[in-house]
Amino acid sequence: MTDTTPPRAPLALLVLLQGAVSAASLVVEIVAGRMIAPYVGMSLYSWTAIIAVVLAGFSVGHWWGGRIAAAASERALRMTGWTMVAAALATAGATPLLRATAGPLLQGLEHPLAAIAALTGAVFFLPSLFAGVPAPVFAVVAMRGRDRSEQALGAMFAAGAVGAIAGTLLAGFLFVSWLGSVATLAVIAAVYALAAAICFGLGRANRVQGAAVGAALLAVGGVGGVGLAIDPICDRESSYFCIRTVTMAEDVPDGPVRMMAIDHLAHGISAKGDPRVMFTDHAAMLDALPRMRMGGRDFTSFHIGGGSYSVPRAWTDRGIGGITVAEIDPAVTEQAVADFWFDPAGVRILHRDARAALAGEATRYDVVVGDAFTDIAVPAHLVTAEFFALVASRLEPGGVFAMNLIDNTGRLDALAAMVETLRASFASVEVWTEATTPGPNQRRVFVLLASDGPSPVGMVAARSPDPKRFAALDAGFIDAIVVRKAPAPLTDDYAPIDRMLGLEPILD
Repeated sequence: MTDTTPPRAPLALLVLLQGAVSAASLVVEIVAGRMIAPYVGMSLYSWTAIIAVVLAGFSVGHWWGGRIAAAASERALRMTGWTMVAAALATAGATPLLRATAGPLLQGLEHPLAAIAALTGAVFFLPSLFAGVPAPVFAVVAMRGRDRSEQALGAMFAAGAVGAIAGTLLAGFLFVSWLGSVATLAVIAAVYALAAAICFGLGRANRVQGAAVGAALLAVGGVGGVGLAIDPICDRESSYFCIRTVTMAEDVPDGPVRMMAIDHLAHGISAKGDPRVMFTDHAAMLDALPRMRMGGRDFTSFHIGGGSYSVPRAWTDRGIGGITVAEIDPAVTEQAVADFWFDPAGVRILHRDARAALAGEATRYDVVVGDAFTDIAVPAHLVTAEFFALVASRLEPGGVFAMNLIDNTGRLDALAAMVETLRASFASVEVWTEATTPGPNQRRVFVLLASDGPSPVGMVAARSPDPKRFAALDAGFIDAIVVRKAPAPLTDDYAPIDRMLGLEPILD
């Protein structure tokens, strides 16, 4: 039976409720990206999975809310109150659920995209589903018994949109950077709990129902307390990253040795006693190859990204000056100073995006070092023809651009695309890697040297941390790969680098 009696709730209160729930649900969506980043990184794939899961939850919730809205207004509001309790419980429990399920899911699903989708769905589908229920209920209740029901409906839709905007801004500019992800979810759980209490009040819940509601809300507080009590996975949660310092060795000759983890990946390893030793192949090559090209003389350099500042620290120790580092996150620099023995004195640090920093001034450098490739998360704007042209314009004559790259030896799609794209701006593009025969389908670390001429040698030795030899691949071999793959140069308009790096098991 359709309820046509005038609503007990003032329209303004329903509008406020709708806006608050909508804002809270968008905060959860934004925080979801930060929450899963320490496990799977933050990439096109992670955000695609998050948006898809959240929209799926909203869709099911809206459908369910439409069915609830068919009941009498007070009963519909009480039922909605229970879904808000469920939303509060699911949101408060997201942190412990993520900790419990991340390991088994990531270990059980080999493909990274399947793991991202499964983890996101397991943790954030239910909070979105329950948060999607109130919108149709509030809209129907607001319209019932009003002379201008169409205006009420418009007000409810507008409240949802404004709430979504407010939630997005609050998450990005306030909650995550000031409270952190876990505390933000606790706040959102409290918002849902308050919305539940208001719904029960508007629905005229009796004493028995009120007692049950009180018990449920106490449970929400308990679950939220568990989430807040869990040791944080991040040492520092900035506006950009989850940053951790991991001690890898303590009682060693050059120790301690520490690793900086940003989100789910290592972004630098340093030893206190010897800043010149590198602990990864790509860092060893990014340190040794530019110095080889400069022939032992002093030179100026621009570094794309700081991380643990291992290479700038090593070059400073060698007496090399004129170092500029573009690190977008000030918290990363602070962590490098606090935990990785980096002395910023004498190093020019720009806390800006590297591309914007290069474009913003006409300074020329002898060396530009790019460390953009990590896993399946690559800043696409730092691997395009337009960016490489900008880098070329910022190099002194005889200067060199050194960038790392990780690719699968069974495909080499990314390598071919990078070489083809770099050749549009540089006369010489060399590909360096460890001087060993790679295995089939091996994830291989490369460094590309782009300049106006070839290197004087084809092999160098460096510590990584044990002594290793790195060699330039034969130019004919690289040409054959490029011809076989026939890649289109990457541009600001079209740079599918994520697909090149992340979908080998699906496409093979």
